[in-house]
This record gives sequence, structure tokens and C-alpha cells, in this order.
Amino acid sequence: MIVIGEKINATVPEVKKIFLAQDREALLELAIEQAAAGSTYIDVNVGTGVGGQQHEMSAMKWAIETIQDEIDTPICIDSADPVILEEGLKAREGRPALINSVKAGDKKSEEIIGLAKRFNLPLVALAMNTSGIPKTCGDRLLACQQIVDQCHDIKFPLDHLYFDPLVVPISTDSQQGLLTLRTIREIKKKFPDTKTIIGLSNISYGLPARSKINSAFLHMAIYEGLDAVILDPLDEEVVQAVKTAEAISDRDCHFRRFMRSYRVN
Repeated sequence: MIVIGEKINATVPEVKKIFLAQDREALLELAIEQAAAGSTYIDVNVGTGVGGQQHEMSAMKWAIETIQDEIDTPICIDSADPVILEEGLKAREGRPALINSVKAGDKKSEEIIGLAKRFNLPLVALAMNTSGIPKTCGDRLLACQQIVDQCHDIKFPLDHLYFDPLVVPISTDSQQGLLTLRTIREIKKKFPDTKTIIGLSNISYGLPARSKINSAFLHMAIYEGLDAVILDPLDEEVVQAVKTAEAISDRDCHFRRFMRSYRVN
């Protein structure tokens, strides 16, 4: 299971302060603790809402260079703007990365898919279009098909594509969890060469005992074929859910990762 650490997100007030102050030590602390917790990638979203495109370009360059100076964990470069993404891709200096993200029907989608092909990197694609998050599984699959068609047009390999079926808080609609799970299942059937990814913490927004809800939902999503997840790698209950779900669903050969997590040093 690919795990992307979610904690460097400038839309969060405390993280926004780090970017506005360009607090190197605070940024590194967030990166290093997520790397130490076993993250495959560390997501970096620099969208503070302060300043324009040039400000975000500068912030992305600073963040990636700062993190890569100290740790080897690859970056998940998180922006809907191809200009910001390209700045981040250049700053990584050829090191592995993940691009997050593109959506269907967006005028920028061709540019973003083109960047992923040019830099030969995996790409997160949202199962949505410019009208917002579709309300049905069928409409989400149509958005996925649009993206697949664009990938075919420029010969971008589908095994580099990670579809995000989109997680909407169940606090707003109790059917949303089932809809996301159904969409994962159908993506795996219709687009077998692609992979799937979710932003886990959205499922429990506005509810108590969030770790328990996140863990339960993650078990279900892994059963449906989930390949990657954006989560808080410092939440031990959720991280353990990754290991138990993989063990139960026969994705952990001889339970090696599960047993290792309980081994006493």
C-alpha cells in the first residue's frame, strides 16, 4: 500500500503560518516525522490563498528544496495549476515524485497530463469534472473515461494513473461512503490498468472518534482494491489499519509487514 503523508497542507491554518513565515525548521519537522512514520510520499500543498501565482511558485520551490535537502522520501506535488506543478517538478531535480492532480474537462488537464508524460511520473486523477463532484458512480466513471481518453491521445501510460473516486464526508450524507467504495470497485473493473487512491480523512469530517471511522473505511476500501491512500501517518490506529487490511485481503505475503509491526526490538 502506498501511503502519502497529508500534513504539509497550507490550507490548514497552522501550516499556512509556516509557509508565510518560511519557517524552515517547522516545515522540516512536519516532513521528517512523516518520513520516519513510513510515508511512501509526502504531500506538499502550498496554497495559502495569500499572494498570486508567483508567490505559490516560490513557496513550492522553497518547500521542495528544503525537504529534499534533509530527507530522501519522495514528494507528492499537490496543485491544480500546471505552472505550480512544473515549478515543483523542476525543483525536485530528477528525484521520484507523484503529481496531484488533474480533473476531467478542465482546460488545464491536457497540460497536466502532458507534464506527467514529460517527466515520466505517476499522476493522480480526480473522478470529477468542472461541474464539481458527480453525484453518481456512473457520472464519476464518465469523468474517469474522459481522462483515460486524453491519456490515450498523448500516449500517457495508464499504469501511471491513480484515480481518486472522491471521498465526501458521511456527516453530510450517510450514503457517501458506500458511493466511494462502489466507485473504487467499478474503476478497478472498467480501467484495470489504472490504480486507485483516496484522501482518507474526508470520510470522518465533522464526526467524533475520527480515527475509528477512518480505520473502518480504510479496511473496506482496501478490500475493494485500493492501491494508495493520503492520510495522517502519525495516527497509529489508522496506520495499523493499513497493515491489518492488507493481511486480511491477502496482500501481505506471509503476514511479513503485519508481524514486523508487532515485533519487539
